[in-house]
Amino acid sequence: MPTALKNFSKFRYLLYELIKKDIKLKYRSSILGVLWTLLEPLLTMIVLTIVFSGLLGKGDDNFPVYILCGRLLYSFFSTGTKTALKSIRKNSSTIKKVYVPKYMYPLASTFSSYMIFLISLIVLVGVAIYEKVTITPAILGAIFPLIMVFFLTLGVGLILSVLDVFFRDLEYLWTVVLMLIMYTCAIFYKVESLKSVTNEWIFKINPLYSLIVNFRNAIFGRPLDMYHFWYALAFSAAVMLFGSFLFYKKQDRFILYI
Repeated sequence: MPTALKNFSKFRYLLYELIKKDIKLKYRSSILGVLWTLLEPLLTMIVLTIVFSGLLGKGDDNFPVYILCGRLLYSFFSTGTKTALKSIRKNSSTIKKVYVPKYMYPLASTFSSYMIFLISLIVLVGVAIYEKVTITPAILGAIFPLIMVFFLTLGVGLILSVLDVFFRDLEYLWTVVLMLIMYTCAIFYKVESLKSVTNEWIFKINPLYSLIVNFRNAIFGRPLDMYHFWYALAFSAAVMLFGSFLFYKKQDRFILYI
């Protein structure tokens, strides 16, 4: 552990440069640039609200905020894991030439996605004000899902970045898995509004759904759901520990496959 911390301190400036490079590359060919960080979730929210408000959000004046809470967290998880997944192979030429702690690449990819995600929360604030959502002290509870979603994404990203070195088809498989995760996050519908939820356990075992539930609770002034809190915390910690262990054990073999 002391060696790892010493290495991290030594290469922290490189981490900053990698994060800056990832953000620049993301918007390199875009005319609006970082403004898309605000426009994309806003436009997605408008489309989903128009399509589903009459079907699943009828009678809910704050349905756009409900959608946006779920959409923002899922979007970060999806983008963060996909970029972390490709981070080792994408930087293979650098890895072959100079020594850099390899975990810097998935870490930088996750951090850059997280920074963009934090900026996009401005949209949520604006929409919540427009929809006249009452702000209460409970909103301070939002810090917990916001922190946990970072470590959940980083942990999953570390695992995927290792597996992708050895199994090149993982990128396509993960896209399918993300679709399943999205539909079990209840982004544009409420689980309790479904007429018959015979498989409610599918939602309960999805840690991202647990984070979204408590993020919404905080935004709407409700207390945190402690089942979802402890489940998401335990799952995020376990995935982070396992991802770090797997990465540490397999990183020396990367050079043989990239």
